[in-house]
Amino acid sequence: MKKILLLSLFSLAVMGAAHAEKADSEKEAVITAQRGQVDDIKQIRTLTGDVVLVKGTLTMKAGRALITEDPQGYQFITFWGEAGKLATFRQKRDGAGDLWVEGEAERVEYNNKTEVVKLFSKAKLTRLQGSKPTDVANGAFISYDSRNELFNMENSDSGTSAPGAGSVRMVIQPKNKPAAEKTPAAPAPVPTPVPTPGKK
Repeated sequence: MKKILLLSLFSLAVMGAAHAEKADSEKEAVITAQRGQVDDIKQIRTLTGDVVLVKGTLTMKAGRALITEDPQGYQFITFWGEAGKLATFRQKRDGAGDLWVEGEAERVEYNNKTEVVKLFSKAKLTRLQGSKPTDVANGAFISYDSRNELFNMENSDSGTSAPGAGSVRMVIQPKNKPAAEKTPAAPAPVPTPVPTPGKK
């Protein structure tokens, strides 16, 4: 089945993210899916079947997506995973090295105005250096602010903490410490000759 292709759904006037890859804000968004429906009056776009959004280094994948747009041209996208699967996202982070963040959940909401990604139900967020995870967070709900590189975790998929609803979990890998500089050993003292009695 052929996929449909929707170009430039995101306004290029959107401010760049401070810690997400800055160049992403200047890139057009390309969305592919098996089916799509556009309602220009209500500013609603519905996409189903192998939905993939690519905007610079940001990639989001899901089985279904709903896109709405406000009067200023900002988009708000909700992604749902296919049956038995999770919706996912991945984006490069600014900074020295090969830094990435990726996440998954049953439902993923992306706010193009605030650059905040919200993960609902079976949420997982991983920060990586290359292919090596540096931090992994799991919970019912995770909110990730890519501008300030902050994330919040809650024990309920309503987006708030609830007594008895369970717990959140975070694994932080130890940082690689530089090898300690070795101090050269002091030279051994030269023994002072002891005169032999009776010799001049």
